[in-house]
Amino acid sequence: MQIHNLKSPSSNKTAHRIGRGGKRGKTSGKGGKGQTARAGNRRRPEMRDVIKKLPKLRGHGKNRARTVNAEKVVAVVVNLKALEAAFDAGNEVNPGAIFAKGIISKSGGRIPAVKILGTGEITKKLTIRDCGFSASAKEKIEKAGGTIAA
Repeated sequence: MQIHNLKSPSSNKTAHRIGRGGKRGKTSGKGGKGQTARAGNRRRPEMRDVIKKLPKLRGHGKNRARTVNAEKVVAVVVNLKALEAAFDAGNEVNPGAIFAKGIISKSGGRIPAVKILGTGEITKKLTIRDCGFSASAKEKIEKAGGTIAA
């Protein structure tokens, strides 16, 4: 056996190639070069004032639109045709009853807010509580003889 016949059981580790696109762009966590790496680097003080006036958008995660309005209650949409099919005349409709019929599902472990939209027709007289409405849905429910309780 000679030295050129020897083979390592595992290949040598290679350095991770960086700076070729992907999520760690440009310097890829290796710091900046350029102006800040040169002798005599001194930023002009007026630039500091410009930088301070820029708005800070920190602490909002990746999608600011979702995280800033996180407390906003988004209602689950239910159409009139679903109520027509699931409920009998004279029934009371509320988010709990809609959940019990399997029209909506729980969100975050609780029954979500419900908004009723006017898609479809309704012929049954229903009493509706604790739900939001579109104008067309309210009109169709009242036209069918139903009532909307606050």
